[in-house]
Amino acid sequence: MSLGRPTVLLVNDDGPPSPESPHVFGFYQHLTNVLKWNVRVVIPSSQKSWIGKSFHITEVTRGRYFYPRGPDGKEGETSDTPRPLKEREIAEWILLDGTPATCTNVALHNLYPGEIDLVISGPNFGRNTSAAFTLSSGTIGAAISAAVSRTRAIALSYGNVLHPTPPQLSEPAHTLSIRIVKYLWANWGKDPDGIHGGEVDFYNVNLPMIHKLADPEGLQVYWTNVWRSSYGRLFKHISVDHGTQGEAPLDSPDALGGGIGHLAFEWAPDIQHLVDPDLSTVPVGTDGWAFALGHASITPMRSGFAEINIDIQGTDSLRMLKL
Repeated sequence: MSLGRPTVLLVNDDGPPSPESPHVFGFYQHLTNVLKWNVRVVIPSSQKSWIGKSFHITEVTRGRYFYPRGPDGKEGETSDTPRPLKEREIAEWILLDGTPATCTNVALHNLYPGEIDLVISGPNFGRNTSAAFTLSSGTIGAAISAAVSRTRAIALSYGNVLHPTPPQLSEPAHTLSIRIVKYLWANWGKDPDGIHGGEVDFYNVNLPMIHKLADPEGLQVYWTNVWRSSYGRLFKHISVDHGTQGEAPLDSPDALGGGIGHLAFEWAPDIQHLVDPDLSTVPVGTDGWAFALGHASITPMRSGFAEINIDIQGTDSLRMLKL
């Protein structure tokens, strides 16, 4: 591992530069032009949000080489094989028809084995604060995929607060993110229970995209814990009638409670309580608390589901459940 200028793997869950993935290209340029770090980019070929740390194991993961062009990287050619850069092309990226966690694993073990010092997943187009989001996030999943492979990782998310987010906030968000990433790399924390030599497995960083980002004093940055939040309905039932789709009326035969009829559901999450929570319900010191107050947050994370310490002292026989 290089403790100077690391070789970074940049992954995300939003895919290549597009209106749905507006941050990855600018952040890449800050990593390479400001920090002068060596950066490899392996990202999904399309949007893969809310997919967690999943892998597609029954299909072949195929990929293409992508050559983004400035100023925003949304233009660029793809190729089935690598080739020299053409005029105005910034770099050679790789797009995989797979999940974010797949991109991480393939990059670490197949494309660049032994080369990567740090994996950065993001910047995500949206927050990843609280348990409800982090357990579902493809951005977090890609970071966990790195941590399980004993590689340092940072998950980075830009939370949308203003709609639409003013484009002029991207530059100060990248600038702050670069400062945070540089600090974490140079001051990586310890965790006796970490799976990588007693280090913190990965960090989850969240920035609210608010006007204060562009102020001279910028955002305050807080160390936080995870808000143990929850969600309810994520899908809604829809009717299917001769190839057309629409929400089933409550009094229709297809409506829930009246015989569900066609089994058709579309993504329609009811998460307003997470996006705009009553601050009195959010524990002080958590990532959700910091975000609600307009602060950036850094949460040291472990790559595993949290278990309850049963704390049984004595011999093995005392741990045995006798039914």
